[in-house]
This record gives sequence, C-alpha cells and structure tokens, in this order.
Amino acid sequence: MYQQHYMNISDMTMEEMAFVQQATNDLSDEQKQYFYMVYSGKRRSPQEILIYTLLGFVLIAGVQRFLTGQIVMGIFYVLTGGFCLIGTIVDLVNHRSLATEYNQKMAYESFQITKMNVK
Repeated sequence: MYQQHYMNISDMTMEEMAFVQQATNDLSDEQKQYFYMVYSGKRRSPQEILIYTLLGFVLIAGVQRFLTGQIVMGIFYVLTGGFCLIGTIVDLVNHRSLATEYNQKMAYESFQITKMNVK
C-alpha cells in the first residue's frame, strides 16, 4: 500500500527504491507510513547535491559535504577551496553517488527511529 508513497518521490533512483523497499519489508502499514514521513524529510535529491556542488565554483566550496553530514570534509573543502577545485569537480561528477550514500544512511536511521517510536 505504501509503495505508492515511494513512487511519489520523482528523483528516487531504482537502487534507492530497492534499498528502501527492502528496509521496510518487515514493517507494519503504520510503521511504513511513519518511516515514509521521517525518510522523506531527511533524504537529499541528487539534483540538490548537484546545485550545492555548483555553488562551490561560485561561492563557498564544500557546502554539499555539509549537506550530506560530512562536516570534517566540508571544513577541509572550505579551507582549501574545494582542494583547489579538484575535489569540487570530483563531487560534481559523483553527485549521484554522494546522494545515494547519504540516502541509504538516512533510510537506516529512519528505520531505527520508526522501530523505536511505532510499535
């Protein structure tokens, strides 16, 4: 029933959808609904990561790293100008994998929150 909620996220990759569906297999309908609410608020779209990475060329490098919870790496990017823009270019190419990695962590965290809060 709640698979349709995952389909409403237009930028969800097949890999992310498969991971989320696997993570929610053992949840009740009420838990799936709660999981969806928590997860949809935490996830980042690849386009969002791409936009913040592009800002690294114009304003402050490393914003995408702060956005994905990589605070130390973000500080290094800010202090070194995105490792002299090379790190920013690499992140520009790999923005989808940055988003996927972050979203998998958030799916796991959302699953744990759901298990603790909804019985």
